[in-house]
Amino acid sequence: MISIFRSHFLKHRSFYSALAVSALTLTIAISATSAAIPSKKFSSPTETFITKHMRNKNGTFSTYLKSAASTDANLAAGREALSESLGLWMQYAVVKKNQLDFNQGYDLLTKYFMTSQSYIAWKLQPEGSTSVQTNALGDDLRIVDHLLKGYDKWPQERYLSTAQAITGTLQAAARQNGYFVDFHDFQNNQSSSTLSLVYVDISALQAMRDHQLIDSVTYEQHVNVLLNMPKGEVFFPKTFDVNNKNYSYEDQVSLIDQLIVGIHLAELGEEPKELISFLKKELKVQKKLAGRYDRVTGKASVSYESPSVYGLATLLALECGDQEWAQQLNKKMLAFRGKDTAYPGGYVFDKNTHIFDNLFPLVAEVSLYSYEK
Repeated sequence: MISIFRSHFLKHRSFYSALAVSALTLTIAISATSAAIPSKKFSSPTETFITKHMRNKNGTFSTYLKSAASTDANLAAGREALSESLGLWMQYAVVKKNQLDFNQGYDLLTKYFMTSQSYIAWKLQPEGSTSVQTNALGDDLRIVDHLLKGYDKWPQERYLSTAQAITGTLQAAARQNGYFVDFHDFQNNQSSSTLSLVYVDISALQAMRDHQLIDSVTYEQHVNVLLNMPKGEVFFPKTFDVNNKNYSYEDQVSLIDQLIVGIHLAELGEEPKELISFLKKELKVQKKLAGRYDRVTGKASVSYESPSVYGLATLLALECGDQEWAQQLNKKMLAFRGKDTAYPGGYVFDKNTHIFDNLFPLVAEVSLYSYEK
């Protein structure tokens, strides 16, 4: 059964081998009254592309542009919808300060993704049904984080109560030895024993602590997972075993994963200097950032570039207060947009795209705009 669980953990890594997600939050606090008025100042053709081409009839976000039949229940295919996409949309709405878009995401959450057991189904069929009995911690934390940030901006009790319900389920079912774990199988009542470092979402955990959804001991326990990582290497471990407290590495690392962990560290005030130095050198020497690298040699192990990588790197730069580098990365990211003239505003290649190669860039774009404001 555990091997099935580990297979499930790879469920939505179907565009890149490790497209993880975590909450990435850069917001500017404003009063609830003014925040309730949607901002009309920021606009992006990528949002228009997503709205026009990457949404199903019920409003959920399709994982791919092209329809395709599912051949593996552990992977998202075609127009199936992921809770990750929903969390990123809610994050975008919060950073953009648009309550109408936020409410749209909230309604999708409560109508389609929330189950009777108050956990979030990680995947839906295009029409909104689901057959999965598992959650995905990174998705859950991102959604809770932005429910709480949405509540702070636009104080509606339903945002807070939904965040409380999701957290209560995580506390009761998806914890081992005091740690949240990657997922829980609610049908078989069994959990993973690993905590992926991309899921140690500091922004979410801080918000949960500040709203008394978790206690300080739980918060500090997760913070220490990041602070106690082995030091001195460019690349971070991938997982933490909550039973034996060991870290594990991958030989080929996903730069997306590395950037997300780096952002979490920066949120703690621990700038990931080795990683940033490596990224800046790669851009200077190789003129690009690849999607994956050999952990030992530091050499790119794939030739492809990803808009998501540049979007996440932009968010890391902003979290570290490096506006000049963020602008450079944003320029690299935008160079991938609109290559297919049939889909203006989209990051479309070979007539197809993954939703995250559009949502991560969109979040980065609005975050840089907000930072410069």
